[in-house]
Amino acid sequence: MMLGNGVFAVCQWGLLALLTRLESKATVGEYVLALTVTTPIMALCLLQLRLVQATDSAREFAFPDYLGLRLLAIGVALLAIVFVVGLKQYDRRTNGVIFAVFSIAFVDALHDVVYGLLQQREKMQWIARSLLLRGCGAWLCFAILLLIGGGLQWALVAMMVCRLAVLLIFDLRNVRAALALHLPSERHAAANPAAWRDMVPRFALSPLRRLFLCALPLGLVMMLIVLGSNLPRFAIEEFAGKEALGVFGAVGYLSVAGTIVIGALGESASARLARSYARGERREFLELVGKMSGIAVGLGVAGVILAVVAHRPLLAWLYGPAYADHGEILIWLMVAAGIGYLGSMLGYAVTAARFFRAQMPLFALIVAVSAIGSWWLVPAHGLFGAAWVLVIIAAVQVAGLFLLLAWAMRLQSPAPDNGETPSQLPTT
Repeated sequence: MMLGNGVFAVCQWGLLALLTRLESKATVGEYVLALTVTTPIMALCLLQLRLVQATDSAREFAFPDYLGLRLLAIGVALLAIVFVVGLKQYDRRTNGVIFAVFSIAFVDALHDVVYGLLQQREKMQWIARSLLLRGCGAWLCFAILLLIGGGLQWALVAMMVCRLAVLLIFDLRNVRAALALHLPSERHAAANPAAWRDMVPRFALSPLRRLFLCALPLGLVMMLIVLGSNLPRFAIEEFAGKEALGVFGAVGYLSVAGTIVIGALGESASARLARSYARGERREFLELVGKMSGIAVGLGVAGVILAVVAHRPLLAWLYGPAYADHGEILIWLMVAAGIGYLGSMLGYAVTAARFFRAQMPLFALIVAVSAIGSWWLVPAHGLFGAAWVLVIIAAVQVAGLFLLLAWAMRLQSPAPDNGETPSQLPTT
């Protein structure tokens, strides 16, 4: 998983690196703006079904239920993006980039529900192979279209086509195999024609309603997380323009190096954390959370040290001399990222305990802090102000999630003496 996430993240960064080398800062800013517009909407509408699915240790819902709700949510997301684009009245070129980014998000959302099933069954190697194919193939298509002069919009469309091909050719076979793992071998499972029937989306009202109500708090939480981190970017675009937004997005993307490890650990451990918590295995749960948190702290410290020591040459080498003067911004962004790594690990633990609704007040507070800080610090301090806002909200996130985790441990039912598994706790 670390290899898969690593290659995928490097390829995602490679898109941005190509843009900084081949296109203007304004074009980079258009791409970052498109991500800023689409990401909060997708985060809400997609409801974080992957985490709900991965931590569904009782198998309360079937894969067709998750797929059906995901398709309905994508339709709602499209309507919301159309509304936002019409409200903001961006120019035609920016609108084209926004909808191209949404087309990629559409395909990624289908991949996401597939990964949720594989993560639930702990078939992480299948996810890793898919990430390798998606990352490398999409980067190659993007690079070819950009180099031959196709422009940003068509390069993004080429990415979408490549990722859709990976979904249809590679991932659907893995889904069929995962749904038939009761057979004697994975080889027989993959060849089982009956498994195809379990891959058809289901739109039955009762299970969709229950699944929606279960996932909605986590979807709102993720939307608040993304909105809180994106509000400084909206402020940069409003007060400093697209070029400044492009610089901030390119410099800030370097923190993705740490998320490679964080994502791999969190995704791989989610199902196991959920089982340990549901069974009342307090010691095992806390030991795993402690190890994950220790790695997060180590990554954060290493990232800050690297930024302090080599910020100018690093940015010059990666993006060109035009970005080297923004090295001090990188230091603050790595501080925010380092704190955020720890917050992500605590978030995986709280979510594994299925404390979904309890996270909403915390992240609503974070959005409020981000909004106040963005409209206060960004006009006065520019990119530095935006970076400081990210540091502040990351610290609030860590403190709040630590308190929620302590609350979850206090409410956990102890493991029964007879070795039986306690009934699953209700979603909180």
